Amino acid sequence: MFEDYYTCNSAGWNKDSLAVFSFEIEDSTLRYNLLLSSRNLESYPYSNLWLFVEVLSPNSITISDTIEYKLAEANGKWTGKGTGGVYLNQFGYRSNVFFPQKGTYTVTVQHAMRNNDLKGLKDIGLRIEKR
Repeated sequence: MFEDYYTCNSAGWNKDSLAVFSFEIEDSTLRYNLLLSSRNLESYPYSNLWLFVEVLSPNSITISDTIEYKLAEANGKWTGKGTGGVYLNQFGYRSNVFFPQKGTYTVTVQHAMRNNDLKGLKDIGLRIEKR
């Protein structure tokens, strides 16, 4: 139903930079699965990724989450599918979601890592599938 990516700055994804995704819900009776994606380089310095995620509804109600995704195994092997030193991961964020109101919803994603400029991430994405 929806898929989009935010391209991170090659110098590093600044902690104050938000990945913003807006989409329309036309049928409030359907249920959806929300997935977050990341594309990281081999040079990404961590095995995980912490994110702050907010979902803003048309009537200005916000749902906030802090989530962690694993990008590498303990032995250093990347978990995603990769070619050319870039690894794609897709993670379940929320499943069987009901959007109670028709209109425009906005999802913002901000990294929650300790670095102000997080290096080694190419893209952050949002995918919404009808259930």
